[in-house]
Amino acid sequence: MTTRPDFALRNPGIRMAPSLLSVDFANAERGVAAIEKAGAPILHLDVMDGHFVPNISFGAPIIKSLRRRSKMYFDAHLMIEEPKKYAESFVEAGCDLITFHIEVAKDPADIVDHIHSLGASVGVSLNPTTPASEIEAIIEKVDMVLIMSVWPGFGGQKFIADVLPKVAEIKSRLAPHQRLQIDGGIDPTTIAGAAAAGADTFVAGTAIFRQDDPPAAMKNLHDLAQAAVTGAS
Repeated sequence: MTTRPDFALRNPGIRMAPSLLSVDFANAERGVAAIEKAGAPILHLDVMDGHFVPNISFGAPIIKSLRRRSKMYFDAHLMIEEPKKYAESFVEAGCDLITFHIEVAKDPADIVDHIHSLGASVGVSLNPTTPASEIEAIIEKVDMVLIMSVWPGFGGQKFIADVLPKVAEIKSRLAPHQRLQIDGGIDPTTIAGAAAAGADTFVAGTAIFRQDDPPAAMKNLHDLAQAAVTGAS
């Protein structure tokens, strides 16, 4: 499998990662093409198994179909109980980065090493009340940390502002090449605060794909985050 260049993670700066979960699946190819043409560097793929979270979304076959039609960086967020078992199938489907949840990892370092051995980048995710200390042993090994600002499982939830101190705490621990992603309730009223706290990669579904003009909505979110960072510097 040939992966896309990792510019989407390595380069500093603000980046949007529209979430496929909120696309109109009857017109998914068209929806993805529109945000890709508008400059979205990352497509966020929420994979749910009905066990770790109370919902089922989509799997590797859907991602493989989209991979043939997109050059975006594919960011697979595995909200599943056995990420190591299924990681290879998602890499083979065309995913560039695999994110697993620390809450299901008995041996997180082993999962990180396994995913890296498949040729993919690795992210680790924390639920809203999971402390930063839970990823202490692997924080230097991952390419990205994902902080959930809602409880995973469904789109359109309200942003949990209590996670912002954790965003700042983890940001202070990351190297320049590591990214800090936030996912959940990101919209024009919340993105600036998340950016000011230190997040640089923003997952947004409803606030992009469910708007009348998704590319314009994405640009507005990006500009609000950029302004928050510029103003804080």
